[in-house]
Amino acid sequence: MVLTRGWERLGPGSFFLAPPLWFHSRMLRQVLHEGLRTSFYKLGHFVANHPVFFASAPVLVSILLGASFSRYRIEENVEYLLAPKHSLAKIEGNLVDSLFPVNRSKHTLYSDLQTPGRYGRVIITSGRGSVLDQHHVDLVLKLHSAITKIQVHMLGFNYTFAHLCLLDSNKSCVVDDILRVLEELRAARAANHSAPPVRYPITRLQDGREVYIGHQLGGVLPAGREGVRQARALQLSYYLQAVNPLNDMMAARWELQFCHALERFQEAHPEVTLYPFTSSSPQRDFQRTSKVSERPLLVSLMLCVSLAVLCCSMRDCVRTKPWLGLLALLSVSLATLTSAGIINLTGGKYNSTFLGIPFIMLGHGLLGTFEMLSSWRRTREDQHVKERVAAVFSDCMLPFTASTALYLVTFGIGASPFTNIEAVRLFCRNTCISVLFNYLYILSFYGSNLVFTGYLENNYQHSLFCKKVPKPELLQQKPAWYRFLMYTQYNEEAAEGGDMHAYENHLLVAFMKRYYCDWITNTYVKPFVVLFYLVYISFALMGYLQVTEGSDLSNVVATETSTIVYTRAQQRYFSNYSPVIGFYIYESIEYWNASVQEDVLEYTKGFERISWFESYLGYLRGLNLSTSLPKRNFTERLRSGFLKLPQFLHFSDDIIFAKRADGEVDVAASRMFLVAKTTENKREEMYILLDTLRKLSLSSRVKFIIFNPSFVYMDRYASSVGAPIKNSCISALFLLFFSAFLVADSLVNVWLTVTVASVEFGVIGFMTLWQVELDCVSVLCLIYGVNYAVDWSAPLVSTFALGRDYTRTRWVKLALERHGVPMLQSYLCYCAALLPLAAVPSNLTHTLFRCLFLTALITAFHCLAILPILLTFLPPSKRKKRKEKKAADDREEIECVEVVDSTRVVDQITTV
Repeated sequence: MVLTRGWERLGPGSFFLAPPLWFHSRMLRQVLHEGLRTSFYKLGHFVANHPVFFASAPVLVSILLGASFSRYRIEENVEYLLAPKHSLAKIEGNLVDSLFPVNRSKHTLYSDLQTPGRYGRVIITSGRGSVLDQHHVDLVLKLHSAITKIQVHMLGFNYTFAHLCLLDSNKSCVVDDILRVLEELRAARAANHSAPPVRYPITRLQDGREVYIGHQLGGVLPAGREGVRQARALQLSYYLQAVNPLNDMMAARWELQFCHALERFQEAHPEVTLYPFTSSSPQRDFQRTSKVSERPLLVSLMLCVSLAVLCCSMRDCVRTKPWLGLLALLSVSLATLTSAGIINLTGGKYNSTFLGIPFIMLGHGLLGTFEMLSSWRRTREDQHVKERVAAVFSDCMLPFTASTALYLVTFGIGASPFTNIEAVRLFCRNTCISVLFNYLYILSFYGSNLVFTGYLENNYQHSLFCKKVPKPELLQQKPAWYRFLMYTQYNEEAAEGGDMHAYENHLLVAFMKRYYCDWITNTYVKPFVVLFYLVYISFALMGYLQVTEGSDLSNVVATETSTIVYTRAQQRYFSNYSPVIGFYIYESIEYWNASVQEDVLEYTKGFERISWFESYLGYLRGLNLSTSLPKRNFTERLRSGFLKLPQFLHFSDDIIFAKRADGEVDVAASRMFLVAKTTENKREEMYILLDTLRKLSLSSRVKFIIFNPSFVYMDRYASSVGAPIKNSCISALFLLFFSAFLVADSLVNVWLTVTVASVEFGVIGFMTLWQVELDCVSVLCLIYGVNYAVDWSAPLVSTFALGRDYTRTRWVKLALERHGVPMLQSYLCYCAALLPLAAVPSNLTHTLFRCLFLTALITAFHCLAILPILLTFLPPSKRKKRKEKKAADDREEIECVEVVDSTRVVDQITTV
């Protein structure tokens, strides 16, 4: 019969007054809308008829799937999670590894946090003086000796650094060149000789070799052009082999002993400060966020429970619903447990980014449950409980289902193979599972509990103690404390449509209806709200223009950990130079040709260089020979003369010779090492440098590639991080566009699109002003922001757009009265749950808190202030259209007008 009433509202005059296309589209939308409402009405009846089943089934499923936590596993590969899966840097790395194995040359391809394989690293800083003075040189060499003597017991043997270290071409352990510099300084002082000069960043050893020490000596005060007067910090790196699982296990144990040895040395020598770092530090500190978040998450849960119970409580002991506030959170918790069980059973692994999933479910579930409670308050108390529950489902489940579908579409796109960052893809996939079960459990578990509390209310039983509340005349004979606990308002005249304002005693309902609705729609308030919105847009634009990318691993690890402390020391003392960039010429070129030599020298100009090519040209000039020798002479002198000298012997690892078919030997491939001078914006400068050199490699005659392990994280990071939010926004827009044919008024989707765009623009701008960078965590929050904005604004805009026969201002007030209270309740509980996140000592949770808090705050500002103001003077129109019908007998007509009361819809028959 609902469809019949929807058809009759079109009016027979519409067949002649309305354009055919508009009429048919509107008729189709209304028929579909009423059909879906009827379907949910019947679903509500079905749930109300079987409440025990729908209350117990989710609990049993959650318990069964929750038992799968015995398969709980943690993802330990941070590069797998945070580095783009498909990037040019990985292709270049594979090519480089086929020519010059990266694992064997990682000591020359220095990188701050992204060095591959196993290693231990320590930064040593001096409290006073220079690390190059005699006392500190002795301490550093003593520390080096202690590190090399670290023993790892395994399989009945003791393994030291000499057994596990990375070997060079002479089968010796690879150690930093700064140690040889320190040994030379100590030997000179012991022999009372003048100390050899130390140059920076490239110095010369006593054997004639030139070595780069820019990443080994930091905080340098120059003396002269290239000399060092003082150095505040020194860095040592110890590279280990990990060629098989057993070797990797021994290396991991050595790293642990390495940290313990540094702690003991720090206690024994407080005059120096040590900052240790190992290859397992990022993974350990990334997962530590989960451990340090346990107590704040419990506090968050308790605060949210307390506030949810308070928001559902009122003075009336029968109509108060504290249990529904608790059960709303229980529904979300059961859905979380079920989805976690499915993830464990399907072989999924846990990582710290999953901490955001419960808050996404909380934001989605709380608003849906509070909307159901608000709809319950608008039903007639004289109706049967089943009818009231069916009316709640008919009123709330259609927008809640639509918003859930939007969650599944947007996060489903993020979980697709198009997403290039694995952490984002896994998060989106698991969020889809969680949101789906969140929707099902609210529909079943929460809906069935609404039936139970409805029976208590209809029987006038106490909502907490389930005791029958006495009639007013009997209650007056009881003590004061009993009257206080058993206070309620009996409605004896409900059947005759008596006073139905009992729920207006609720604090938030009274505040919204009596104060806020009149204040926000006041003519004198509107200009100030619009002005405030313009200020909001201005600041958001200012932040939007300053968005930066955050590919640094320190953005997703716990604070006050070895990774953060080491990174701070690295930025303070070693930020003058970039990571070492490998410059690889991967095909045979005419090195003997003067023009080719000029090209290669031109490409590497402006860098600090460790280059066999320049050293060889200097060697030829030192012999008074031309650098443009014939090919055979150039290659032969390189092999037989240059590479045989002790000071140039280490360049043998940088050149690959190949014998041609005619017997001649040619340089098939070679490499050089470049280091760029950087400033405080080291990461941004590396992005620009990487892009410039890549473009140059495409247009140059010399075919080369550049590589450093850190490029795997930097390359295409912006596009990889931004792609999920772009794809999700596009999919949301398409969904809103196509669903315009399903809603009763197409202007609803226009307003939703505008609201989402404004909210997302503000979140991006203000999160930048709050020092949040665009990384994988913030992008996930932005995807959630799209859905959160639709969640909040859809009921408000739909109620306003579908209203008839009243002014704009009146319908804005009615929409706020219906949906403003659930919004306030959801916002208060959600913010209470978010606040403990700010106290978690982790950069990941700081980003999560700031983005989610801004999303909630800006969305509430739009739905409770901006939208109500704009809807009072922008489409859709609310003109009351009066249509007169002429009858042959001129009899009076009777028109049924829907008058919206604050508690229910009453059919009032008026004579026109």
